[in-house]
Amino acid sequence: MKPSTFETKAYHWMAKNGILLLRISIGIVFFWFGIQKFFPGLSSAEELATRTIETLSFGLVGPRVSMPVLATWEVLIGLTFMFRYLMRIAIPLLFLQMIGTVMPLFLFPAETFVPPPLVPTLIGQYIIKNIVIVTGAMVVGAHYKGLIKVQQTNKQ
Repeated sequence: MKPSTFETKAYHWMAKNGILLLRISIGIVFFWFGIQKFFPGLSSAEELATRTIETLSFGLVGPRVSMPVLATWEVLIGLTFMFRYLMRIAIPLLFLQMIGTVMPLFLFPAETFVPPPLVPTLIGQYIIKNIVIVTGAMVVGAHYKGLIKVQQTNKQ
């Protein structure tokens, strides 16, 4: 079956714009979620995030410090993804943040999974979906490093 002209044009548009839009959308998500963390009680992840940081720091870093730091970190990730020339900063910031993001799966399994094993709760799903963000960031980073090239094709 031969693809339609519309389908062919759509795929060409995706090839031309997909990585740019992926980069910008990752930036928007982090900026948006980060900004929320500057306002106590606004972020749905606030309680879990502060408890995770407090646990990982053995009680040394409480919510009054951890939330503004996490908010700043996420806003920086968002801004660095939105501006191409900052990609070298964006990827390490994101991967370091993601290490902390997955920790509740191990620290608080009773809150992130329900029986039978490996059935995520809504909180668990919220964390696990970050696999898509990490994978998208890997594609974006490799592209901007010149390791993935968008194939230039003649439009038909």
